[in-house]
Amino acid sequence: MSVRVLVAVLIFMMVQGFFFGVGAILVLATPLAGLAMQLMPWVIGVSLVISAPVAWMIAPRMMVERKVRAGRRPAVAGQSGARG
Repeated sequence: MSVRVLVAVLIFMMVQGFFFGVGAILVLATPLAGLAMQLMPWVIGVSLVISAPVAWMIAPRMMVERKVRAGRRPAVAGQSGARG
């Protein structure tokens, strides 16, 4: 399994939670609340479908950010560059 897939799976969970939350608020905090029993399964399904491509697009950006940070890694506390 590639690193991009693994990162995308981790990001997918967070993105899906975000989209589900937005959808749930839109259904429950508007006049659509009366139809909540019919709309909430749709909110779950749509959030799952939308989250997959969004997570796939975010994953490479997260990996680039990680590589950039690795190049500028701060010194570990207690270790100085000088020996003595």
